[in-house]
Amino acid sequence: MTPSTLDDRSLGWLRYLHRKATTPDDWSQAGQPHPHWDNRSGPPMTSWHRFDLIDSRYAVALMCDITPAWREVYARILDELVARHTTWWAASDWMTQFGHDPDRRSYPDEYRPLIPPDLWGDYDVPGWTANGIEPYGVQLDPIAADGMLFFKGFFALLLGLHRYVSGDDKWDRPFEMIPEHGFTWTHSRVVAHLAQQWHNLQIGCHCENTKIWPF
Repeated sequence: MTPSTLDDRSLGWLRYLHRKATTPDDWSQAGQPHPHWDNRSGPPMTSWHRFDLIDSRYAVALMCDITPAWREVYARILDELVARHTTWWAASDWMTQFGHDPDRRSYPDEYRPLIPPDLWGDYDVPGWTANGIEPYGVQLDPIAADGMLFFKGFFALLLGLHRYVSGDDKWDRPFEMIPEHGFTWTHSRVVAHLAQQWHNLQIGCHCENTKIWPF
């Protein structure tokens, strides 16, 4: 039987997510995300504010299916998550990690399972986006870029969950991605571009440049 109410733990998580999502902060290049957005867990791959955004969305969509009368609350949370995902800080790894990692010769031993043994010391760890390396060059738009599959793929899912929960197509109207640079996208265009990249590349799209996740 499908539950029709949230238990106390879920209610507490919902209250926390609502407070977190609606607390004003500034994710522009000149600003700083609020400290309650995690950028420490799961290094080297997920220790970015963006992953806290995207990992918060699943519970919201599930809770909405259980208590649809609270749809406005859930939609507000997801809208705030989407808005932050369009900012400089959401793509800060792509906007700052140019070329090969200058620290690759001094990685901690716990990174060894992530790197081919014969390339230890001469290979960028997953999590280093390597914007600008050849043959791709610097591509500042994280959606249009050859790399950043994990950025645009997770973003497309977040946009879809917002539409599913809210019924509002606001993000399918033109919005700015990284307002400092003024890239313009819509939900439909993000998904179409991602589909075209997969169509053009049999081996798949890059996450970090040169790194394609087989699963």
